[in-house]
Amino acid sequence: MSSASATGVVVRAIEPRDHQRWRELFTAYGVFYETAFDDAVLDGVWAWLMDAGHPLVCLVAERDGALVGFAHLREQPDTFTAGPGWYLDDLYTEPAVRGSGAGTALLEAIAAHARSHGGGTIRWITAADNTRAQGVYDRLATRTSWVTYEWEV
Repeated sequence: MSSASATGVVVRAIEPRDHQRWRELFTAYGVFYETAFDDAVLDGVWAWLMDAGHPLVCLVAERDGALVGFAHLREQPDTFTAGPGWYLDDLYTEPAVRGSGAGTALLEAIAAHARSHGGGTIRWITAADNTRAQGVYDRLATRTSWVTYEWEV
């Protein structure tokens, strides 16, 4: 699966050769959300991404041959439709390419992936102060009124 957008961004599935750059981008994503991922987390998520049987999928955005972003997506059963649903865990583009269409290209590729695997609804959350990303999300999706809770167990 590989797709090129009108902005010159190519979105494709992650590959083993992307390890170091993905690690840099995922670390930067953590910093953006004021989270420091230790090596165990980085290694654990990478192992999931390289395991074809794991439900987490990673698409990466390339521009001029360099990785500039990623998205982590997983299928989840949707009890309201008795069909597939999708959860976008993480979406990140490096600051230098924001506004270039890289985020939109990743979201469109996620939608294409979901459609090719049975469709359904894609859901995600973002920080209330992440207004730049919300501008993109508001163009493509419907903002809901749901309140999100977290419970560490």
